[in-house]
Amino acid sequence: MRKRLIAGAAVALTFATAAPASAANPPGTASSGSADFAKANQTYTVEPLAVCTVNPETPGTVTGSSPAVSKGGLKIGETSSTCTTEVVNPEEFITRTRSAATGKAFELSALVAAGGPRLKIAEWKVSCDADDKGTQAGWELKGMSGWAGLPESIPPAYVHEVKASSGTVLARAKFTDTAFPEPNDGSLGMTLLKITFEPSSGYTGSITVGSAACSPTP
Repeated sequence: MRKRLIAGAAVALTFATAAPASAANPPGTASSGSADFAKANQTYTVEPLAVCTVNPETPGTVTGSSPAVSKGGLKIGETSSTCTTEVVNPEEFITRTRSAATGKAFELSALVAAGGPRLKIAEWKVSCDADDKGTQAGWELKGMSGWAGLPESIPPAYVHEVKASSGTVLARAKFTDTAFPEPNDGSLGMTLLKITFEPSSGYTGSITVGSAACSPTP
């Protein structure tokens, strides 16, 4: 697959008639990824990378960062995140927040031994923006290779089958999975990409690439 940029957004709006409810998603948080997978009784764990959480009551930016990791056929370059609270109306203390995580140099070679592709993502970004009217999540994927058959425009919650040269499905990759609470309080959470191994791969478990969540500000 040729390298390209894929991007999109998801929106959750608050409604004046909505019943009061506790937010199912936090005020604002972001992470560049994580992993928990295993092969032949060997477990590989990558704790959430570059995590940040907004402080909704204090203006400013909270940052997170993680060094490059390499485990069990998985490589991820350096990652970072920022969680910002900004006051847009000081008299009424109306705020807005932005939670964003970025990463680079993702490479999954674990499927090659089973006849699968080497999956690469040069760069990725996921964000969640919130104000007193609602929330919006955005995302980008750059420099993808090995993702044969992936559409030019990825629809929400799209599931891509990662296959061996024989046609056997080795893993399933779910893109832009967005969580909206019920009843709708305007909050949302997005997982940019989650790769779940199938038994035919020889692996169990999953890998997550980028996540963010936020709730409308007070």
